Amino acid sequence: MRRQISSGSPLEAEYGYARALVDGDWVFVSGTTGFDYTTMTISTDVAEQAAQAFRNISDALAQAGCGLEDVVRVRYILPDRDDVTAVQPVLRKFMARVSPAATAIVAGLVDPRMKIEIEATARKRHAE
Repeated sequence: MRRQISSGSPLEAEYGYARALVDGDWVFVSGTTGFDYTTMTISTDVAEQAAQAFRNISDALAQAGCGLEDVVRVRYILPDRDDVTAVQPVLRKFMARVSPAATAIVAGLVDPRMKIEIEATARKRHAE
């Protein structure tokens, strides 16, 4: 059973994607940036953008019936490799207990205000 999850961001309609897609036990969260979707504002600080991205991902996962603890894979995309050091404490704060498979990529993003984009895949756990 597939179900789309929206954050309410106008970017989803503009670019034709869902914030997340639930397919059975799997939850695929689209690349998520540091925009606060309620105000459509974004911090200039890369660490705050990373924290906001994780809050956005957490919200999408909650709508899917799971949480950050269910993340099995994460991808980090940063336009500036020098920002890796600044976001490292944030990544550790949100992901250290989970320790998912991870990839970091240095690449341009679609909006120059964006300093990090995070994509996550989660798998819902069932009570045993």
